[in-house]
Amino acid sequence: MSYHLDHVTPDNLHRGVKMALDTREVRSVADGYALFERYRVTIIVGEEIATSRAHQAALLTMVNAGRRSLLGGVHVVGMSDAPLLIELPAIGSSLSEAVASLGGTLAEDPSEASPIIILGSADLTLVTEALAIVATFDGWRGGVGPVEECARLAEPPVAILAATLAGALAISEVFQNLRGYVPACRRTVGMSLWDPASQDWQVDDGAPAIQVMPNRLWLMGLGHLGQAYLWVLALFDFENPVDVDITLQDFDKLTESNDSTSMLTTLDRVGHYKTRVMAEWLEARGFKTRIVERKFDGDLRLTPQDPQVGLCGVDNLEARAALDEAGFKLVVEAGLGAGPDEYVAARVHTFPASVTSRGKWGGLERDRALGDGQAYDNLLETGAVDACGLVQLATRTVGAPFVGLLAACLVIAELVRRLHGGSEIEVIDLSLKTPHQRMVVASARPIQPWSYGFAKLRDIAPAV
Repeated sequence: MSYHLDHVTPDNLHRGVKMALDTREVRSVADGYALFERYRVTIIVGEEIATSRAHQAALLTMVNAGRRSLLGGVHVVGMSDAPLLIELPAIGSSLSEAVASLGGTLAEDPSEASPIIILGSADLTLVTEALAIVATFDGWRGGVGPVEECARLAEPPVAILAATLAGALAISEVFQNLRGYVPACRRTVGMSLWDPASQDWQVDDGAPAIQVMPNRLWLMGLGHLGQAYLWVLALFDFENPVDVDITLQDFDKLTESNDSTSMLTTLDRVGHYKTRVMAEWLEARGFKTRIVERKFDGDLRLTPQDPQVGLCGVDNLEARAALDEAGFKLVVEAGLGAGPDEYVAARVHTFPASVTSRGKWGGLERDRALGDGQAYDNLLETGAVDACGLVQLATRTVGAPFVGLLAACLVIAELVRRLHGGSEIEVIDLSLKTPHQRMVVASARPIQPWSYGFAKLRDIAPAV
C-alpha cells in the first residue's frame, strides 16, 4: 500500500499509526508509518489446518486482523496445499490463496525477530529465541499463552467461535508486545464465552455444542464493529445460508482509513457506500440482505416484518441513546475505547436493561482531542493539512481490528448463548491490557425463551 504522506487527511491516515502521533513518539507521519512497518508476526501452523474448519477460522482471522495492524506483514509457515473449508467470498478455493488474498505471506521459515504464534500441532523446532505463544480453543473457550506454559485445549474442528476468539487474542498479544507492553506474550490470557465471568477458562465449563445461530438481524453501523460482527457470523457453517436475513443500516462511504480497522474493507471499494459493499459480500456468502441508508435515530420504528434483534456498532452517542426506542425486542451493542491508551478497551451492553439507553447516553458529549505533538505541528507547518483538517484529524479515534473482533465475539456469543439456554448478560466491560479484570453484570430483565428465529449449523459436535 502506498501512503499519502504528502496529503494526510482524516480519511486516509492509518488508525493504528495515529497512536504514534498521539503519544508523541514520532516526529512525523512518515516516521509513524516507518515504526509500524517494523511490526510483523509469524504464524506456524500444524497439520490440522488442512482438515479443521476451526483452525482455518483462527488462521484467517489472524491474517486478516494482523495485516491491518502490523504493517511489516503476517508470515505463515507450515502451510500445506489444503482446500479452503470456509465459504468466504472472493478469497480463492485453496487455503494458501485465501491467506494471500487476505494479505498474508507464505514463508518457509519464521521471520527473524518477530513474535511467533503457534496454531495446532506445529513444528516447534522452528521456534527460535523469539517470543512464541500458542493459540488454543475448545467449545466456547479460547485463549493464548507462552508455548512452554499454555497447554493446548481439545481444538475440535467445529469450535468456530472459540477459535475466532483465540485468533483475536493472539494478534492482540503480539501487537501490545510490539508496542512495548511487557506482559503481553509472556502471560496466559483467555475467556469462556459461555461463562465470561469465570477466570478459569482452561477448565471445561460444560457448555453445550453450538447448533444454531440467529437468522434475522438488524445491524446498525458498518465500520470497525459492524464489519467484525459480519466476519464472525460468516465463519460459521450454516446448513442453509439463505435462511440468514440481515438488514444493514449505515449512511456513510468507505474510506482508506477503514482498511486499517475494518475486517471487510478493501482499498478497491473505497468511495462506495458501506451498505452496498457489505450486502454484496454477504449475498456472495449466501445470505439475504436488505439495506437502509439513513442515520439511526429515535424516529426509526420497526414493523412486525423487520428483524426484532438489533446489533449496534455505531460510535455516536446520540444514536446509542435511541437504541431501545425503535421497538427491538433485544439489542446488543458494543463500544470501544479511544486514545492510545484506552483503544484496547471494549464494553458490551444489552437492552432491555436496568437502565434505558437514553438514561445511559442521553446528554453526554464526547471529548475532543487537541492534536498536540511534533507530528501534528509538522503537518500544519508543511501544509499537509490546514487548521480545519488538523482538528478533524486529531478528533479521529485510534483503533485496532483485533479489539473490534473481541467485541464481536462477545456480542455474537450473547445471542448464541441465549439460543442455547445460557445466561443473559447486561454489561461486559474489559480491557485487553488486563483482560482478567473484566466486569460482568447479569441481566436484570431476562427475556428467555428466545423467539426471534434461528438457522441450523451443519457441523454439530458429537454428544459427550
